[in-house]
Amino acid sequence: MTDKPQDNQSPSAKKPEARIVNKERVFDGFFKMDELTIEHDTHDGGSMTVKRLIFERGHAVAILGYDPARDEVLLVNEMRPGLLAAGDYPFNDSLPAGMIDKGEDEITAAKREMREETGMELKDARLIHAGAYVSSGGTSERLALVFGTIDMAKAGGVHGHASEGEDIKTVILTSDEFIQRAESGALKDMKSLVCAFWLAKNRDSIRSSHTLGNAVENARNDDNPAPATGTAAQRPPKP
Repeated sequence: MTDKPQDNQSPSAKKPEARIVNKERVFDGFFKMDELTIEHDTHDGGSMTVKRLIFERGHAVAILGYDPARDEVLLVNEMRPGLLAAGDYPFNDSLPAGMIDKGEDEITAAKREMREETGMELKDARLIHAGAYVSSGGTSERLALVFGTIDMAKAGGVHGHASEGEDIKTVILTSDEFIQRAESGALKDMKSLVCAFWLAKNRDSIRSSHTLGNAVENARNDDNPAPATGTAAQRPPKP
């Protein structure tokens, strides 16, 4: 006879809680590292005290820049020290991303980062995820995802602030290739992976809206043609 499986938590059960009882900054450089002493409830009704190191770097935003007319996605390629430390090839294609500065919201930060890393203007920007924790066992960083349109005809080149050690090459992919890389496992960047699957789900509706918007704009222009210039009444008299 086996024990009857039990629900993870009944509706009336008390939710476990956790409290930081001490925080000590153990590294204070470009990034920060804190050692936390935490008291927390256990799932069997008890409690325990643990020490955990937390990497502090603020919150960030990743940007999915898409050209619906050309059905292309903008990525960047730069050396990633985390990949190098893990023994992987360090030059990696991923979506543009960066830290959210003090006083910025996600959309403002996304537009700024797109300009800095690619030289492109992000239009019709909207939040597709307010923020998910990138690795909550070791860092407080939360990453928001922003979608917007760009004119890929103007994309290209190498960008970034040399004074900050940035050397960022623009990469243009068809959305089919971007999504295929995600599905095959060739895409090794988590934020890019999530956005590739989001685009796979939403691409058709985005392109349909873009086509409809262009049709409406063209019809509006046909109904309100620009005034003619250079008519006989307006021309200066012939010498």
